[in-house]
Amino acid sequence: MIEFVNVSKVYNNGTEALHDINLKVPKGEFVFIVGSSGAGKSTFLKLITCEERPSSGRIIVDGQDISRLRKGKIPYVRRKMGMVFQDFRLIDHMTVYDNVAFAMRVVGASGKSIKKRVPYMLSLVGLQHKAKHYPTELSGGERQRVGLARALVNNPEMIIADEPTGNIDPALSFEIVDLLNEINRRGTTVLMVTHEHSLVKHFHKRIIQIHSGQIVADTNEMADSYAPPEEYAARQEARMQADSDYEEYDNEEGRFEDMETIEAPEAAPQNGQTELLEYMTDYDEEARDRFNDEPTLLEVLSEDGEYEEEPIDIDEAEDVPPQVLRRR
Repeated sequence: MIEFVNVSKVYNNGTEALHDINLKVPKGEFVFIVGSSGAGKSTFLKLITCEERPSSGRIIVDGQDISRLRKGKIPYVRRKMGMVFQDFRLIDHMTVYDNVAFAMRVVGASGKSIKKRVPYMLSLVGLQHKAKHYPTELSGGERQRVGLARALVNNPEMIIADEPTGNIDPALSFEIVDLLNEINRRGTTVLMVTHEHSLVKHFHKRIIQIHSGQIVADTNEMADSYAPPEEYAARQEARMQADSDYEEYDNEEGRFEDMETIEAPEAAPQNGQTELLEYMTDYDEEARDRFNDEPTLLEVLSEDGEYEEEPIDIDEAEDVPPQVLRRR
């Protein structure tokens, strides 16, 4: 799904954000990306979304080399991606329904499709009763669920979440990642940047740690689950019917990548907010000098003393059962 081949990124001021990155993320995988501020995580995501171009190397997304992609083709690549932001980036003067519908309108979805799809997505994230509310009337956790519904509404092949739990109550962080985990379980690739070690330890997912522009750890070995395995097994059967309903709906609805792009509404986001599809998280040139002795990936996972401090052979690592979903 995503492949980096000898990718480096050097900014105009000489700062090397990434150095000789080689990485493969198969379709349908869930990956946590961790590292200190300025380590290169944001640049890593920006290269995938074509906000930045690599200084050297190749980046392949879904079989397409996007390293030197023409500007006019970038929106079509981004249609395969759903973005979830730390600061939500909702449009305050639009209702919850319209915030989600907006993502469909900009790719040319029909009114009929919007009326059918948006309520379904709001129901999926548990906000169908908030459709007529405005973002300022919602809690932080609810706003992020709106952002997740918006990211999912065009049925993307991958979700890119940049610190999605950074501005919500820690108690709600698991709820957001539970939703991402559920979407991933149904086949969508998920890349999530996070600083929350409790989330990393709780969910049995692959972790990539970036430090000083280089990948210093990449493992599928994760911390033990907090929830008992038998609870997970009991829930699986109950979810199988939901899966079949979801697949039937999506097969009928299809993706919107062949639709014509239409102009967005003239009313621009207010109060300093960025436009929905404009990814403008600026790179902090000084952040690379502020490495604050953040614990290594192995140290985080070894807090309970159950992990040996030895290099992990990724090729020999055994598969770990999916994480138990913890509902809050």
